[in-house]
Amino acid sequence: MKTRVSHPPIGTIGLTEPEAIAKYGQANVTAYTSSFSNLFYSLGKPADHKPQTAMKLVCIGVQETVVGAHVAGLGADEMIQGFGVAIKMGAYKSDFDNIVAIHPTASEEMVTMAPWGKIKDQIQLPYGTARAPPTFKQPGHL
Repeated sequence: MKTRVSHPPIGTIGLTEPEAIAKYGQANVTAYTSSFSNLFYSLGKPADHKPQTAMKLVCIGVQETVVGAHVAGLGADEMIQGFGVAIKMGAYKSDFDNIVAIHPTASEEMVTMAPWGKIKDQIQLPYGTARAPPTFKQPGHL
């Protein structure tokens, strides 16, 4: 299993999405992706100046065996090591989903990724669009 670590922080282990498709076929590959601003940048910088962190899990088959994990952004070089062990041991996406994430960390995103790779075409609202809450009537005098 190949592993690459570099600076600026980029960590990748296992197969890329195109490599997995070439090896297992398009129908057998699901990719889960996420991008966000790292909490490190939450204060003191305007939104358009906050570097993004991007993550991708590449899974194969019905059981969604994780065959690749890729991170670009602050801390990527540190967090990819632990995911490498899980992938080498044959972890499934459900194993990632069932982990209690360490908060607040950027790596928690890797174990809380929603299945947008599977259902993105069925979503009625764009990802990140909030629904209006139901109307709530305030009680009279308390």
